[in-house]
Amino acid sequence: MANLIPLVLIVVVFYFFMIRPQMKKQKELKNFRANLKVGDKVVTIGGVHGKILEMRDTTIVISSEGTKLVFEKSAISQGVSEQLAAQ
Repeated sequence: MANLIPLVLIVVVFYFFMIRPQMKKQKELKNFRANLKVGDKVVTIGGVHGKILEMRDTTIVISSEGTKLVFEKSAISQGVSEQLAAQ
């Protein structure tokens, strides 16, 4: 029984310091992507900054310096205002 206590403590520490925060971050990102609307300024995973022009089922059309680009919704990482607030 005494050998199991350290193992249980390690599992609890991993859950609260690694797994739980990651799950919370994924949930926030999912909510952010679900609440996107036309006109929002966003940053893609690849670093492209742009403004949403059109939204389809699984894709988003973004305008970046006069160029229209089509991205999957999963490629949107954050809003521009969130990035500036983090800095």
